[in-house]
Amino acid sequence: MTHRSPAAASTSSMEAEYARRIALATPADTARGLFFNGVLSAVITFGGEPALKQCHARLNDKRFERRFIDFSSYPVSDFLRLTLAASQMLNSQFGNPETTQRRLGMQATRDFLSSMAGRTVLLLSGDSPKRLLDKIPNAYRSAVSYGERTVTMMGDKAARVVFTRDFMLPHYNEGVLSAVLESVNARNPRVHSRPIGPMDSEYELAWD
Repeated sequence: MTHRSPAAASTSSMEAEYARRIALATPADTARGLFFNGVLSAVITFGGEPALKQCHARLNDKRFERRFIDFSSYPVSDFLRLTLAASQMLNSQFGNPETTQRRLGMQATRDFLSSMAGRTVLLLSGDSPKRLLDKIPNAYRSAVSYGERTVTMMGDKAARVVFTRDFMLPHYNEGVLSAVLESVNARNPRVHSRPIGPMDSEYELAWD
């Protein structure tokens, strides 16, 4: 009997989950181009031009070899394909698929928050994690066409965020929410996910 290593099993599970979500996406499910550019930027930052070329080779699609228009909308199925290819290229860099997903989620969020729309959100939030978390549902509506997000404060330094019909993997969203907290200088941010449905997840957030 052939036994796969835990890392190989984790990678295979990640790939199967991406394939499942790609199959569920419809033409109406879209994401902004800045997230595509963020993934491509992450591949170059962490793997260099050789990694980017290998990522393009895996995709075998000329559309991914150009820069995307930041606030134009593109099929989320394409974003999932790109993120999967990037994950496959960067897993060895970060050691496991879970860490890779978190880093890609953090990069996507940093790119959004550095855009004009993101800077406006930060300006309105001041340095308050609560005010920024309260803006997550509307920020997502401006960035993607699918799913819903709800935020419930669980105290002064804790919150619960629920994502429903969301195409990104939970560890990716952990990175998103970690970057959100870091952007307002929350100390020692902690984010833990729990799947609650086929495309639904709950996230427990806490900071000092």
